[in-house]
Amino acid sequence: MHTFHWPRLLLLAILPALPALAREELAMDTIKTSAGDLHMTFIGHASLMFTFNGKVIHIDPCSQLADYTRLPKADIILVTHEHPDHLDPSAIKTLRKPDTAVVVSRSCGNRIPGGLIMTNGEMNTVQGITIEAVPAYNIVHLRAPGMPYHPKGNGNGYVLTFGDKRVYVAGDTENTPELKILPDIDCAFLPMNLPYTMTPEMVADAARSLHPKILYPYHMGETDPSIIVGLLKDSGIDVRIRKLQ
Repeated sequence: MHTFHWPRLLLLAILPALPALAREELAMDTIKTSAGDLHMTFIGHASLMFTFNGKVIHIDPCSQLADYTRLPKADIILVTHEHPDHLDPSAIKTLRKPDTAVVVSRSCGNRIPGGLIMTNGEMNTVQGITIEAVPAYNIVHLRAPGMPYHPKGNGNGYVLTFGDKRVYVAGDTENTPELKILPDIDCAFLPMNLPYTMTPEMVADAARSLHPKILYPYHMGETDPSIIVGLLKDSGIDVRIRKLQ
């Protein structure tokens, strides 16, 4: 289990329209795709919200980061692994509709009734969105000898396809061989929070192999994001630092 202190979150009233929500409270970027605009909202830590063609996708929603009663209900919820800052049954219950698809990793088991378990390497089309499960695990950082914080096979990152754009949300991982050979990634979210995920140097190594057009460091903890900007300044990768509550 991760141990860290959550920052105090001051929530403003959220207006009905999503762009207004983003302007008033949460950072949001828009990526143009061949099938319409993808809006990506930065909620905090590992929690993200994507909207695309009327679909709302929540990734690792966590109640300690936001009042999810004030955010749009989910058509799809993605959970990367079982740690409580990623798997929050309360947030899922709040966001879930009768037809919401909840995609979880193997380590989540049956903790979410009706969840769709995706194993490493599996691909599914969920409500018209192609989703690929990518192994997410530690190689170097260990809880104790022989005990990685994230064992191989337990957790997923996810590649989602929106029109002609492929977006990779890595979950809790290091710069693994599987990550570094993913093809045609347009936008990548890579974690940079020690000791659970990657150092900035690991993120730079992963990014230089993956070479996304856009890189968002996320799940950063106390890591200074300016370090990764410096490491990748000549890479041709657009490194974007966004406020994560």
